Amino acid sequence: MENMVFIFASACLINNFTLTYFLGLCPFFGVTGRLDTAFRLGLANVFVLTITSLAAWGLNTYVLPSAPYLRLISFIVVIASTVQFVEMAIKKASPALFRALGIFLPLITTNCAILGLALFQTNRGYDLLEGLIYAWGAGLGLTIALVIMAGLREENELAKVPDLVKGTAMSFFVAGILSMAFMGFAGLFHGSGGSG
Repeated sequence: MENMVFIFASACLINNFTLTYFLGLCPFFGVTGRLDTAFRLGLANVFVLTITSLAAWGLNTYVLPSAPYLRLISFIVVIASTVQFVEMAIKKASPALFRALGIFLPLITTNCAILGLALFQTNRGYDLLEGLIYAWGAGLGLTIALVIMAGLREENELAKVPDLVKGTAMSFFVAGILSMAFMGFAGLFHGSGGSG
């Protein structure tokens, strides 16, 4: 059980995909203008990460041992088809959210964090349960990063900020400070280092 807690905490905080590994920066900077949009995209990412984790485990267990050279293309096919399913479901269930997410919803397909999960999970040799815990931790970590950034960007709209650092420059400053803050979680668990 302690190992599962460590895997979850490592993916969520210690080795946060966005703020430590710098994966998934496109939605991090593009969709974090509003809290509600950022939160919903985070939930969509959690769903895609979960399906990707399940598919990566299944492929690694049953299909890819005989054809390891197909690993990367297999992961990409699974991710792309999952994102298409999510896009159709959101378009049907919430057209307003679909319009708000715009181009960033299909960009989940090319989100490095999704492919990174499949590759990290494979390289670490996680079993099915460990892979799911890892996916949920990574998804929650990505959602936390999106929501924090969205909240800070909404606050910055109300603050008196010099023209020199308004907009993108301020977003980069905030992202750098958040990244340094999350690196402080590295000492949370003994021996967390860069492993997870």
